[in-house]
Amino acid sequence: MSWLTLEELIGMIQFALRTESLSGPVNAVAPNPVTNLEMTRILGRLVHRPTIFSVPSLAVRILFGEMGIDLLLAGARVNPVRLSEAGYEFKHPDLEHALGQVLT
Repeated sequence: MSWLTLEELIGMIQFALRTESLSGPVNAVAPNPVTNLEMTRILGRLVHRPTIFSVPSLAVRILFGEMGIDLLLAGARVNPVRLSEAGYEFKHPDLEHALGQVLT
């Protein structure tokens, strides 16, 4: 699952505007995607709550149908290759650090 903080998105936009060699579409995502289970465990640890279960696929299917399965549970590995190659330095490269900053 790809993720991104608002602060990082703003930084990416500013970087893209200042970097003449960077043009066209870029993947605005953090460099380290996680699974749904990893996201659940990290969030639970940071808010000091038990995380016995992640989002059950049956609940997603009932609430959102097949589109929900595709959007919320299916994996798609997206990497910010063009931003990295252009020299963008990530402020929050890993989810635990990013959520820790957002939640404090």
